[in-house]
Amino acid sequence: MGLGLITVSYDSPAVLKKFADRAHISFSLLSDPDSAVIRKYGILNETVARNNAFFGIPHPGTYILDRNGTVTAKFFQEDYRVRDTSASILLRQFGLKSIQTQSAAEQAITAKHAALVTQVSGADLRPGQRVTLSLDVTLPKRIHVYAPGVQGYKAVALKINDSPGYRPDAPVFPNSKTIRLAAIHETVPAYEGRFRVLQTVTLGNAQQVKPLLDKERQLVIEGEFLYQACDHRECFIPETVPLRWVVKVSPFDQTRVPADMQRQTP
Repeated sequence: MGLGLITVSYDSPAVLKKFADRAHISFSLLSDPDSAVIRKYGILNETVARNNAFFGIPHPGTYILDRNGTVTAKFFQEDYRVRDTSASILLRQFGLKSIQTQSAAEQAITAKHAALVTQVSGADLRPGQRVTLSLDVTLPKRIHVYAPGVQGYKAVALKINDSPGYRPDAPVFPNSKTIRLAAIHETVPAYEGRFRVLQTVTLGNAQQVKPLLDKERQLVIEGEFLYQACDHRECFIPETVPLRWVVKVSPFDQTRVPADMQRQTP
């Protein structure tokens, strides 16, 4: 897709190399030991005292740049413990599906008047990360469902069940098309053919997530898709389809570099 990836941190090249070797990282890790680039971007974390060994860290986030180096999007969170995953950003920003792995595989669901496919952006997550769930809906010819914002009709909805293990954002629906219902002389926003709904959720902290994991450290995110299908003559009984996404949540890597490589308190 022509996308490149680099990271910037205040760690020394030696620390970055040790981490990259251990974590099998093949993309570029750039060293900004004096936080000069971090300061230029205006993201220096100034809540850290200058006499603290961690002074110089940025507010963590991700920038999307075009080929000219212009920032076209950015992904930052209020809480430094919350991070958008690269897979979530690729899906939300570029529409790219995640790499197919056993834990991020598509799940096909057959419903009345619709074929559904669920998928997770990213396979191996950590507590506090933001993961995007996708729901692809395919409707038969001459069938439509009403889009959010419709008046007087039941619009499609995606609902995620409450859980201490994750916190959902509002679902994101694509732009709808306006169709003319000749039988009743009305114009309404609706979906036909195929459309995708995105649902980003923020995983809880380690203490919140751990009790909900199975023996393989998998977390189940459950919800439901609500819709009412119609054709040019009638509307059918509203349907509620149970949905589930399964994500693997691994513990944090807490390995430190040797003491002689660690940053020292000024």
